[in-house]
Amino acid sequence: MKGRERKIIQYVILIGILLLGGYAVGKTLFVSDDDKPKIGGRPPSFENVADIEGNLHSLDDYKGKPVVINFWGSFCPPCVAEMPAIDRQYLKYRDQGLVVLAINLSEDDITVRDFLKRFDLHYTILRDKNRMIEKKYALRSYPTTFFISRDGRIQDIKVGGMTEEDIEQRILKLMEA
Repeated sequence: MKGRERKIIQYVILIGILLLGGYAVGKTLFVSDDDKPKIGGRPPSFENVADIEGNLHSLDDYKGKPVVINFWGSFCPPCVAEMPAIDRQYLKYRDQGLVVLAINLSEDDITVRDFLKRFDLHYTILRDKNRMIEKKYALRSYPTTFFISRDGRIQDIKVGGMTEEDIEQRILKLMEA
């Protein structure tokens, strides 16, 4: 009887672990639509995120300014293609308060620095080393770009690459809001 009771307890524990693991994986991979940032809503905040020089940034640092948050990776051809175009638009509108935060998706320092050596980008590059921001923003593909108006609300969300004309139209709309 002892051996049989032990087996039953082991099966119950195994089933419990599988259920808990399945729940955790499901919560991570399948974010409900209620949890996703939406146009008209507030973007998820982030704090103390390091840029490439080690300076810390929080989304609250940019309250009252139009902000473009672009999630990117050097492994992503559309990300790479749109970064110089985003930079040209940033240079055009930065004197009017535009902020661009390009958040790298957990690549190592050497990869990011090598990538940035190829481009002369003037906007802030942040590092999401533990992928917490990526999870808060419920990203499913790259690039994904959020356009946040001066009042702190998400004006637009673009999933996928953009042409320079598309970037400029979205930024013009953002600057007018």
